[in-house]
Amino acid sequence: MKRIIGLMLFCFGVGMTVMLIVPETFTTLVFITACLIVGYNLFCC
Repeated sequence: MKRIIGLMLFCFGVGMTVMLIVPETFTTLVFITACLIVGYNLFCC
């Protein structure tokens, strides 16, 4: 359980970091959404 929560937090942190680096809003939004979906699927399955 701790690993899954850690993975979700890691993906969210990576997404926020990319948001700071990449100026394009759409690309960062897609990346953050993908990370959150993957984290959610790993959490539920």
